[in-house]
Amino acid sequence: MGIVAGLDSSSAFTRIVVCDADTGAVLRQGYAPHPVEPKAVEIDPQAWLLSLGEAATGGLLEGVQAIGVSAQQHGLVALDQQGNLVRPALLGNDRRAQVAAADLIDALGGRQSWAEAVGSVPQSGQPVSKLRWMARTEPEHAQRVAAVMQPHDWLVWQLLGRPARRTTDRGGASGTGYWSAGAGAYRPDLVELALGHQCALPEVLGPADAAGTTPEGLLISAGTGETMAAAFGLGVAVGDAVVSLGASGSVMAVHHEALADPSGMITSFADATGMHLPVVHTLNAVRALRGTAEMLGLEDLGELSALALKSTPGASGLVLLPYLEGERTPQLPHTAGTLSGLRRESMKPEHLARAAFEGMLCSLADALDVLRGRGVDVRRVFLLGAAAELPAVQAAAPAIFGAQVVVPQPADYAALGAARQAAWALGVAQGTLSPQAPPAWQGAAAQIFEPGDEAPVGQAVRQQYAATRDQIHPGAFGA
Repeated sequence: MGIVAGLDSSSAFTRIVVCDADTGAVLRQGYAPHPVEPKAVEIDPQAWLLSLGEAATGGLLEGVQAIGVSAQQHGLVALDQQGNLVRPALLGNDRRAQVAAADLIDALGGRQSWAEAVGSVPQSGQPVSKLRWMARTEPEHAQRVAAVMQPHDWLVWQLLGRPARRTTDRGGASGTGYWSAGAGAYRPDLVELALGHQCALPEVLGPADAAGTTPEGLLISAGTGETMAAAFGLGVAVGDAVVSLGASGSVMAVHHEALADPSGMITSFADATGMHLPVVHTLNAVRALRGTAEMLGLEDLGELSALALKSTPGASGLVLLPYLEGERTPQLPHTAGTLSGLRRESMKPEHLARAAFEGMLCSLADALDVLRGRGVDVRRVFLLGAAAELPAVQAAAPAIFGAQVVVPQPADYAALGAARQAAWALGVAQGTLSPQAPPAWQGAAAQIFEPGDEAPVGQAVRQQYAATRDQIHPGAFGA
């Protein structure tokens, strides 16, 4: 069918993959960092274009027929009536809107009202909260805002030469806080509630739609957010969950419908295929491992993993509740971590190391159970992040999660997902693919781990963890 490219403009860099449109085989790759200060919370979006241009040098895009764009989520690009920037783009890691988010929750009548309206409760990173922050702290800027976009919307618009029509996709829109994945529609009243007035919002395209064609004849697909693009690049489907191991953690799964959750533990995203991606976040994951390694005087997580494997499942009764930064799942924002079960025989470094791994995985299993409790089918768990390569994680995760665990080889999955979307839009435009069925690219190369005979042992570890959690935080997950 041809050659397509996927570009992923993350918070720190641009990655580009050029792929065979039929098979997904990677033909060429490009990379360039963003010219941005570390931990910056706002940026001139022209930096994204400079990075893109640098990543595409050397004829990287020669012969490419279609491009898909993935980009960092929860950024906000505010434009005036002429389409010019009102102020630098606000980034997803900007936490200045925490008070604004709380204001919005109260203004609509509480968490349940928001969950029912758009499938999520405002968080500081979301565009809806950023708009409220701007209205409160930069009213002169807020008054000039005539249109708002997210990073992937803005990049697609720039690639197409800034046409009158501005577009987004379901995945990106579902993270704004003013588009409902359940209803498939914007809530302009929530934009007005946040900003103080109405403004133009991008048209939401379907998964296989094209945003347009460049003057050179290059087809640009709808684009999407990084989370949705990575899920599409991995090839996850109904029955699959993705557990991401960063300093904090997240669990998302493919589901056939949006899930409104009055507690706010579930964020109801849409995916890049027409399905849904309910997500549950934890505030603590690998940070619990790093803290334990420092406590034990170890150089790195590899040493912690080797030490943990000298212990046995259950860590001789030692349980670590890894709520070091408070916790979001369950909602314990002001708590701290707890080490329980100290007895003379359990007070050994290897048992503490084991308890750290089991505590992290049990906490993520709690998050997985939030989704399972709402009818989400989970038969396979994709484990992402550098910590997924640790032997102690791979040894314990299948039994604790109660599912087959897939550890994909490291790859640019968001860029691959963007390229797959480009191939889909190209195939639909050429009449070779259906809008209902994306190209059947080969799945990610991966290691597979089964619970096997260890499943009952994993459940015993979960029970020990749950008993400790419920004793120290009774009612944390409700009745």
